[in-house]
Amino acid sequence: MQFNFECTERGCPKNDILSGLTVALALVPEAVAFAFVAGVDPLVGLYAAFMVGLITAVIGGRPGMISGATGALAVVMVSLVALHGVEYLFATVVLMGVFQIIVGVLRLGKFIRMVPHPVMLGFVNGLAIVIFLAQLSTFKTKDSSGELQWLQGEQMWIMLGLVALTMAIIRFLPKLTKAIPSALAAILVVSLAVIFLGMDSRTVGDLASIAGGLPEFHIPMVPFNLETLWIILPYAIILAAIGLIESLLTLSLIDEITDTRGRGNKECVGQGVANTVTGMFGGMGGCAMIGQSMINVNSGGRGRLSGISAALFLLIFILFASDLIEMIPLAALTGVMFMVVIGTFEWSSFRLMGKIPLTDAFILVLVSAVTVATDLAIAVVVGVIVSALVFAWQHAKHINVKSYTNEMGGKVYELEGPLFFASVKNFQDLFDPKNDPDDVVVEFQNSRVYDHSAIEAIDTLAERYLNVEKRLHLRHLSPECTKLLRKGGDLVEVNLIEDPRYHVADDQLA
Repeated sequence: MQFNFECTERGCPKNDILSGLTVALALVPEAVAFAFVAGVDPLVGLYAAFMVGLITAVIGGRPGMISGATGALAVVMVSLVALHGVEYLFATVVLMGVFQIIVGVLRLGKFIRMVPHPVMLGFVNGLAIVIFLAQLSTFKTKDSSGELQWLQGEQMWIMLGLVALTMAIIRFLPKLTKAIPSALAAILVVSLAVIFLGMDSRTVGDLASIAGGLPEFHIPMVPFNLETLWIILPYAIILAAIGLIESLLTLSLIDEITDTRGRGNKECVGQGVANTVTGMFGGMGGCAMIGQSMINVNSGGRGRLSGISAALFLLIFILFASDLIEMIPLAALTGVMFMVVIGTFEWSSFRLMGKIPLTDAFILVLVSAVTVATDLAIAVVVGVIVSALVFAWQHAKHINVKSYTNEMGGKVYELEGPLFFASVKNFQDLFDPKNDPDDVVVEFQNSRVYDHSAIEAIDTLAERYLNVEKRLHLRHLSPECTKLLRKGGDLVEVNLIEDPRYHVADDQLA
């Protein structure tokens, strides 16, 4: 049997494996830190990073994207663990995975396309800021009273110097050679410098021990009754939503960077299967990680092998190499994440501020701020809602009419613009039933009816003319509208000649 190690469009095995090793090294402190945030044992976070990362890499819809335990999920889990214990967390993760599978099977992942570009920019910038702020904890240490304090004197200068060295290697090594990922080279060089020069620098081991065994199958030890379901259901729904939003937005970002296209619905199923299995093996669940995904892509990881390698290397660290990994200085990993921040943040957004509409600029800043202040899911929902309201407000003003008298002495209103919930008030103000002639035609050829509010507005207009005993003709109206308006009787005539055959958004309501 021969193995093909040649690079193809789908990835380069050598690059994928080396990139996976780099990602695995960066995953360790992240998984441990997020486990602390959630209030669980560090191995719970490490097992989640291994299992979620492995399963999504194998069956997910986005090769090259890295998944694992994340802070966005951890901040939701902390109250559940504090109130009910870790076993309820495992049960919640299983149910969270089931919901994500359902979303994928129902092909609802496509709705991520509804996220406007300013929201995407805000998401990226907000996450870059969150990643940056999360790294600042490595510049702090606990004092005698247990409070976190900034490093002082020589320790701070050593930390800053090592971070700067790491960033310099990542920045300039690719100009010399691309045989090894620059992030991996930086971690190795800085680690060796700290070990052989005996520098006083905090290491991964200062966070917690990562030594452990293989994850074991473990059915969550909770009562299987309705009371348990009502406890875990709201958490599972929130976690599933946050996980899918972060994963699908990260998928879109990686698509843009690599000029390829992932499969959103398949990724939903992959995330769901991963979380369901993880909950059964004592993991805290997870989703896509934009920081580690950027490390992977920037290090040359493109194929599924990169994610698989990252997960397997992480397992090897836990089983056999915990002593070595615990010797890695946090400064090296901090420097890697700072470079991720620089590469993730959309610096072009500053240049765009004066060129894009003011409302888009506001949405961009708003989403970034909400991401930092709360979490990604809330930020994206807020951004989409504000964008929708702005869109509705702007297009509500686009409804207008041209009127003239036809050869029969009747009045014709040629309607232009979209008719939907936000424009119905303006639509109704365009007509004057009391002063119009007895025969009135409303032409919908250049208008579109988009929702049930619009249908009701048309029906109300018909009733206004009916009340003053005048004949109203509605031309080129969709079949859905005619069904509702037939209750107007013989005095409301609907002309379907040359009907454009479009359909309103809410067919059932029609």
